Amino acid sequence: MIKKLIYISILTLIFSCSKNPEDFKQHLSGYWEIKEVTLKNGTKKQYTINQTIDYIKINEDSIGFRKKLKPNFSGVFETSNSLEDFIFKIENDSLNLYYKTPFASWKETVLHATKNQMQIINQNKDLYLYQRYTPIVIE
Repeated sequence: MIKKLIYISILTLIFSCSKNPEDFKQHLSGYWEIKEVTLKNGTKKQYTINQTIDYIKINEDSIGFRKKLKPNFSGVFETSNSLEDFIFKIENDSLNLYYKTPFASWKETVLHATKNQMQIINQNKDLYLYQRYTPIVIE
């Protein structure tokens, strides 16, 4: 448990010192799929196939949303009307996303974001590794 907390602290420190969180914003919008989750207790879960992906959209006015989509082989996404709105803020050299739905509110911190990869840690200290979604093309 202590080793995991030290690992997360070091990881957070490395990413927060090495990149300006202001730069992360330009990479957030788009289609993302989870590749790996490292739980607070150190357990890792790999995602080789995802039935859903996340579509994230941020606006210039510090507001955005995340929506779950289900891709199909024709290149079209199935979706519902539900989405999770968030406000993003840069605080203490971190890019934080504050979500609020009728059922809950929570915070996530973007540790790293590039054109093709993103790492987010949630309030439970679960670490999510995302990869930019690439559609599967069947000819």
